[in-house]
Amino acid sequence: MRRTTILRSAALCAVAVLALAACGNSGSSSGSSTSEGGFKVPNLTALDKLGTPEGEVSVLAWPGYVEDGSNDPKVDWVTDFEKESGCTVTVKTFGTSDEAVQLMRTGQYDTVSASGDATLRLIAAGDVEPVNTNLISNYPDIFDSLKMQPWNSVRGVSYGIPHGRGANLLMWRTDQVKPAPDSWSAVFDQASSQKGKVTAYDSPIYIADAALYLMATKPELGIKNPYALDAKQLAAAADLLKAQRANVSEYWSDYLKEVQAFKNGSSTVGTTWQVIANLAQAEKAPVQVVLPKEGATGWSDTWMVGAKSEHKTCAYKFIDHIVSAKTNAAIAEYFGEAPANRKACAETADKNHCATFHATDEEYFSKVHYWTTPISACLDGRTDVACTDYAEWTKAWTEIRNS
Repeated sequence: MRRTTILRSAALCAVAVLALAACGNSGSSSGSSTSEGGFKVPNLTALDKLGTPEGEVSVLAWPGYVEDGSNDPKVDWVTDFEKESGCTVTVKTFGTSDEAVQLMRTGQYDTVSASGDATLRLIAAGDVEPVNTNLISNYPDIFDSLKMQPWNSVRGVSYGIPHGRGANLLMWRTDQVKPAPDSWSAVFDQASSQKGKVTAYDSPIYIADAALYLMATKPELGIKNPYALDAKQLAAAADLLKAQRANVSEYWSDYLKEVQAFKNGSSTVGTTWQVIANLAQAEKAPVQVVLPKEGATGWSDTWMVGAKSEHKTCAYKFIDHIVSAKTNAAIAEYFGEAPANRKACAETADKNHCATFHATDEEYFSKVHYWTTPISACLDGRTDVACTDYAEWTKAWTEIRNS
């Protein structure tokens, strides 16, 4: 795991099991396999109680989330856990959500750090099971706004423990983009002013960014949730992105490449993460970022337990360790995001970290629409129309990229 390999590209394959995915707040027990409102919940239950640690735990994680000192002796939140728990940790990293989904399907991993564009697929396929939050001692310290959300729960049943969060921001070069933008119109309706120097995230999930902009600027389309698009709404978002395509310099997934693009001026405006802006500014690039007035998409990652795991006690102990205040703070600083544990802010080495990443600013995050896998059952509650799933988003994204 090298720090320079951290990617969050989320290109996804068409997956038939999405039709079985579930989310919402209507009541249902964790063991239910009945279909409600078009959903079918896998017949799985959460661990009842912790047992004797099994001696090992296999972890699937984003690079930078589970450091054991092999990259940097000073960056290690695994060794002490192994000594205290008796659970030896093995880690495999992945570069995309699609890769994570495929690897979890093998049943070889006890726990995974899943982003919202993967969680519903894992739940629908029965690759992960509900979690017993009572067995996670640090769960009460997790920000309430991250708990029991559409990407980590199914009808009031928790399927994971929140890890961290961040927003997809608008970044621009202050010497070339004037006046300072405060709207996504800078990369959509006004993108031609920076023709050939606009950058965008390289993933079908980026369609949600266009949908979010249309939600604010084209109310007649009736978009209420950027991840719940019927065929007409998806077509409108795709048309907006096809129009943007003529002004795009490159689509990025490797965040270090975006740093360089803004540094050398080949990109002057586009979507970004706070960590990218920090690195670009550290390298003297004249850039600034803003959460635009329309709001933004973003991510909230979740630790989930493999349904086929044979080391569930170690898995629970590992997750509890990862979301503890001290460890969660270390990971948030290393990766570059807001921690999920509210007590982590007192543990960061950089006392400004939580302010920089808006960790405790719920008003800020109320404007962030976290990545959630689009499914055919509309996530906005509509029942009179079918929504488009990720298979259709992937097809649309291919057309956009080739336009």
